[in-house]
Amino acid sequence: MSVSRRQHAVERTADGSALSALVVQVLRLEGLFSQAGDELAAPMGQTTARWRVLAAVEDEAKPVAQIAREWGLARQSVQRVADLLADEGLVTYDENPAHRRAKLVRLSASGRRALTRIQRAQVTWANELGAAIGARDLERASGVLERLLGALVEPGA
Repeated sequence: MSVSRRQHAVERTADGSALSALVVQVLRLEGLFSQAGDELAAPMGQTTARWRVLAAVEDEAKPVAQIAREWGLARQSVQRVADLLADEGLVTYDENPAHRRAKLVRLSASGRRALTRIQRAQVTWANELGAAIGARDLERASGVLERLLGALVEPGA
């Protein structure tokens, strides 16, 4: 029996089909949200990836590895973006009292200004798109996604 035949030996359940359809939609949304984020961040010379790192350290400095874990990204990709932001003076690297080698990424004053401008543009965008869908439906969808995230982070919980 070939591999392709064995893969189809198990029928997908209605729950499995629904999840698969949702995954396709979420992946499409991720691409569209990333594109919209790039457009919102572009006036500040930034991208969605850079915005994500700036936002991750908005309230507190964090090591690159922590930022990567929180966003489900590869540490190396976050490190590359953080280094670019540091080169532009939007973040700084500070000593980390908890770890000798893992520096803390901290938002600089110019980074805070850039982030604030991006966030202001995002508020307008979110208000307009949110109004087109409605808070009630968006809150329901968010609740389902929260449950799905929880199931993926802690299977069986």
